[in-house]
Amino acid sequence: MKNVLIIARKEIREGLRNRWVLGATLLLAALALTLTSLGSAPTGNVGVNKLDVVIVSLSSLTIFLVPLIALLLSHDAIVGEMERGTMLLLLSYPIGRNQVILGKFLGHIAILSFATLCGYGAAALALAITGADIDAASWWAFLNMLGSSVLLGAVFVAIGYLASAIVSERSTAGGIAIGIWLLFVLIYDMALLGALVAARGHAIPSGLLDAVLLFNPTDAYRMLNLGSGEASALSGLGGVAEHSGLNAAMLVAALAAWTVVPLALAAAVFSRREL
Repeated sequence: MKNVLIIARKEIREGLRNRWVLGATLLLAALALTLTSLGSAPTGNVGVNKLDVVIVSLSSLTIFLVPLIALLLSHDAIVGEMERGTMLLLLSYPIGRNQVILGKFLGHIAILSFATLCGYGAAALALAITGADIDAASWWAFLNMLGSSVLLGAVFVAIGYLASAIVSERSTAGGIAIGIWLLFVLIYDMALLGALVAARGHAIPSGLLDAVLLFNPTDAYRMLNLGSGEASALSGLGGVAEHSGLNAAMLVAALAAWTVVPLALAAAVFSRREL
């Protein structure tokens, strides 16, 4: 475990030196504050809790931005160090390849967690300072959104490691990372919407729809944060959630599986790779 923590600290130091931590935090904070100031403006007319509106806005932002940040952080974690020759130097020390993968993963998750908590926390702090009326249920939903956002980032960090372990050039890993982001964030949902339109109003079995949603981690995240409570009415996902057999525990388990499986595959590929 000591070696894992040493690698994690190394990744955090590199993130600080490369301005990844500062850049990701400022980007998330700026967008969160902008969405908060714009999105909470009409709540006085419709009587909706301001923090619930912020949760819907930030959840939608997370689906697009957090996977992209995670993939940019992780896509060259392995192949980049191999190209620079630092991986060979690193493995000359008494440290296992699985420890390298796990240490890098913990370091990148720490960077993502700091950026998410500080960036999105700034939005909640702004509402609290302005004296907005926020109940305990909304604060709990906000904390759940923060935790699940970090978990979604962990999913795409693990997927980025798998891409980085398979390829032999950083440019190839970068192209795969962009392709993965487009697939899960844009193309998958467009294909699903096209299938629903092609069904011409015929009911789709709820079990099939649940399976389709679980095959995309961003859809699992969307259902987790926008499919229940006040957010379901604001986002329009309440109708889908009513006919779904998925609950919060199942969605969290799906996101955890989406993290563990790619990370294990990346470790398996890296353990057999020649340097």
